[in-house]
Amino acid sequence: MSTRLPSPPVHLVTRAAELAAALDAARAAGRRVGLVPTMGALHAGHLSLVERARAECDLVAVTVFVNPLQFGERADLEGYPRTLEADLAMCASAGVDVVFAPPVEEMYPAWPAPVATTVRVGGVAEPWEGASRPGHFDGVATIVTKLFALAGRCRAYFGEKDYQQVAVVRRLAGDLCLPVTVVGCPTVREPDGLALSSRNARLGTAERRAATVLHRALDAGRAALEDGERRPTAVADRMTAVVAAEPLARLDYAAAVDPDDLSVPLVLEDGEPVRLLVAARVGEVRLIDNDAAVPVAPRRAAMAGAAAGGATTVEG
Repeated sequence: MSTRLPSPPVHLVTRAAELAAALDAARAAGRRVGLVPTMGALHAGHLSLVERARAECDLVAVTVFVNPLQFGERADLEGYPRTLEADLAMCASAGVDVVFAPPVEEMYPAWPAPVATTVRVGGVAEPWEGASRPGHFDGVATIVTKLFALAGRCRAYFGEKDYQQVAVVRRLAGDLCLPVTVVGCPTVREPDGLALSSRNARLGTAERRAATVLHRALDAGRAALEDGERRPTAVADRMTAVVAAEPLARLDYAAAVDPDDLSVPLVLEDGEPVRLLVAARVGEVRLIDNDAAVPVAPRRAAMAGAAAGGATTVEG
């Protein structure tokens, strides 16, 4: 019988200076640093970021910090799950080297007084989540800037489930000349299509079943593109109709956008990438999802073209 070896211990730090010193020492020894910023309540989606970081870096640091600046509603902040002990166990099993889990006062010394210095990203941060959650991306940009300043030169891994957040962080790092390579990683899903999220734990049984409506809405948007629809508003309407048919869901937005700046094009061109976005409340839990799509000529039109050229086709 084989004996399973215990996971190596994780170096837990709670002070900013200690994190910076640990990562500086790693780089001085010639090691590549990977950073995985999280708010805790870790799940398989987070572990996929760690796995990618482990494959590309020599030292992996995970941050666990529920950032109060990115919550608009106090109840949402208070209700966000905090599971540090379980998070540390998961990090140890995944081979994480350092976990940074600071108290709020370490990141915002005057808390709960208003934070005097914040970071705001324009443009890509303004529509969609930016419009629905005013101030949210200011909070994200502020904490990410602080974490990047502490981490120094590194690769930082973010899940594309929060696609707009990845775009905002990329703009932030580029505009401020931060020595950080931002790596977007694919969304991890449940077998029924629901994107993994720490918020899913707050769904009741009926709400959990209903929550798949977001993924079904994305499927409807993709189907519209496959049918030859090239009007962004019409694609969004298809997605909206799916959410409207679910009694437990209340749509926030559905859109087909440019994947770089998240603007809505006048028309969706064949061969040009599109990002489908959807946000909705399922019960009292707000969920978001997105997926990539590329409009291509409809199969039926392609078959007609082949027939016109003398080819024999069979239509089922």
